[in-house]
Amino acid sequence: MLTPDTHIESPERVQITVVIPVKNDAVELARCLSALRLQTRLADEIIVVNNASSDASAKVAIAAGVTVIECSEPGIPAASSRGYDLSAGDLILRLDADCVPPTSWVEHVEAAFADHPDVAAFTGGAYFIDGPRPLRAVLSRIYLLAYVLAAAPALGHRPLFGSNFAMRREAWHAIRSAVHRHDPELHDDLDLSFHLGEHHPVGRLGGEPMGISMRPFRSVISFRRRMYRGFRTVLVHWPHDFPPSRWYRLATQRP
Repeated sequence: MLTPDTHIESPERVQITVVIPVKNDAVELARCLSALRLQTRLADEIIVVNNASSDASAKVAIAAGVTVIECSEPGIPAASSRGYDLSAGDLILRLDADCVPPTSWVEHVEAAFADHPDVAAFTGGAYFIDGPRPLRAVLSRIYLLAYVLAAAPALGHRPLFGSNFAMRREAWHAIRSAVHRHDPELHDDLDLSFHLGEHHPVGRLGGEPMGISMRPFRSVISFRRRMYRGFRTVLVHWPHDFPPSRWYRLATQRP
C-alpha cells in the first residue's frame, strides 16, 4: 500500500549512442548531424568514426560537438566496429553519413526496444532522397526488397540494413569477437546479421523510413562492388553457415 512517504524509484533512463562511420563525406555528414539535432528524443552520445578522411569530415563533426574517433584501418567493417566498441549507450543506433533520419527516429527505436525486451536488434526501411524524383519511391522499394530476398535465404531471418538499424550493447559485446571487422571487402551489416541473428531475434523497426542517398548506384563500378561484397560476405561464412545447416540450427536452438 502506498503512503505519502512512499518513495517510488523511477526507472533509469536508457542511454542511446548513435554511430556514424564516415570517409570523405563532410557535406553529407553536416546534413546528417543537423537532422540528429532535431530529433524528438536526442541521443545521449553521437560517435563519428573518421575512417582516414582527406576532407573536412572530422572538422565538421568536431564543430557539431560530437565525439570523433579516428580509425586508420580501411573499410566500413573496421570503422563501424570501432564505434560500437567505444559506445557507452545501452542501445547502439547506426546510420551512414549521407543519411537523413526522420525526426522521430531515435524515439521510435527506443520505444521498439522497450516494447520488445526479447529482441536484440531492429532494422528499418529507407527511401531515396536524391536521384530522379519520379523514380525515388519505386527504386527504393525495389532496392530494399531485392536486398531482403537475396539475404534472407542465406541468413534464415531478416537482414540488418546498414543505414537504419539498432542493437542492444550487450548483444554486440556477445558477438564482437566473431565479426569480420578486418576485411574491408565485406558488407558489415550483412556480416553482423550472420552473427547477431545466430542467437538473437532481429525485429522490424516501424515509423518513418530513413532518408538515404542513391549515390552508390549511379555507376556500374560502384554497383558491381556492392554486389561482389554481398556475395563475398555470404561465402566467407560457409561451410558453417551453409543455408540448410544454418536453418537447422536456428530451428532447433531457438525456443
